[in-house]
Amino acid sequence: MDFQTLHQLSKTELHCHLDGSLSLSCIRQLAKMIDRKLPATDDELRRLVQAPADSENLGDYLKAFDFVAPLLQTKKALQLAAYDVVEQAAEENVRYIEIRFAPVFSLAGGLSLVEATQAVIEGLHQGMATYDIMAKALVCGMRQLPNTDNQTMFKTTAPLLGSTLVGGDFAGNEADFPTNVCAPAIKTAQSLGVPLTFHAGECHCPQNIAEAVRLGIPRIGHATACFDQPALIEKIVETDTTVELCLTSNLQTKAARTLAEFPYQALKKAGAKITINTDNRTVSNTTLTQEYQRYQQAFGTTAADFLAFNLNAIDAAFIPDADKKSLRDQLHQDYATYC
Repeated sequence: MDFQTLHQLSKTELHCHLDGSLSLSCIRQLAKMIDRKLPATDDELRRLVQAPADSENLGDYLKAFDFVAPLLQTKKALQLAAYDVVEQAAEENVRYIEIRFAPVFSLAGGLSLVEATQAVIEGLHQGMATYDIMAKALVCGMRQLPNTDNQTMFKTTAPLLGSTLVGGDFAGNEADFPTNVCAPAIKTAQSLGVPLTFHAGECHCPQNIAEAVRLGIPRIGHATACFDQPALIEKIVETDTTVELCLTSNLQTKAARTLAEFPYQALKKAGAKITINTDNRTVSNTTLTQEYQRYQQAFGTTAADFLAFNLNAIDAAFIPDADKKSLRDQLHQDYATYC
C-alpha cells in the first residue's frame, strides 16, 4: 500500500503522550500565551522539541520533554494541547485514541491535580465535538516520584473516572525505578478501580515486564525487552496481556538497537495481542501513518494485520463494551476494501 492508502486506513491508538505530541503551531500558540520567545523558524524549533535520532538512551530521549513542560501550566494551555493532539489524530483517520499525561507536571502555575485533569478532559471534549473521533484520557504516575505522590495523584483523580478519563499509567525513568519499586502505587491504583497500562521493558529490562504481568496489569507499553525471552512472551500470551508497540521511539531510545531487537515478529508469531502506536508524535517526529509505513517496509505488515492490531486495541481499550462494538463494526466496514 502506498502512503496515501495507509493514511486513509482507519486507525486506533492506545499509547500517545500529550506533552510529546504537540504540533509546532500549538507550541508556538502556547509560548505566545506566556510571552516565551521561540526560534523564528520551525527547523530551529524542531531541534528543541524533537529528540535526537541518535539518542543515547531513554534518559537522553526524555530531555526533549523539558522544553514543553513550562507551556502546560494553565487550564487554557492544557485544553489547547489536548485539542491539538485530537486534531492531529483525526486528520490521519484515527477513530479511537487514548492520550496520556502526568497532571503532576502541570501544577507549577497553581493548578490542582483535579483542575489539570479536568482541563485535558475539556480539550478532548472540544476535539470530539469538532472531529469524528473518540478520544479518552489516561493519567500517568511518574515512577521517579515517591510512591506517596503517585498514590495521592490516583486517589485525587480516581473520582473523575468516567466517560473521558478512563485509566492510568506509570511512565518515566524505568532504569532507576523498576516495576517492583512502583508496586505500592500500582496496588493503590488497582484498589481504586483505575484500569492500568504500564511502561515496561524500555531499558533492556525484561524483569520489569514480567513483574508488571505478575501484578495483573492488562496492558504493557513498549515491552521491548521481551524480544529474546520466549518464556516471557508465552506468559504475555497466557495472561492475554496487550502490548503497545512503539517502533520509531524504541529505535530512537536504543530500547531496540536494531530491528532484530524489536519484539514485533516474536510477539506476532506467538499470537500475542499487538497494537501499533506513535508514543510521541513530535518528540519522535512521527505519525501513526508513518508507523504503519515503517511496519510495512520492515516486516511486510498487511492490511489484514493492521485490522487485527486495531481490533486488539479496541478489545484492550478502557471503554464500555457498547463503544467497543461500535468501533469494531466501523473498523470491519472501513477495512472491507483492503482485506
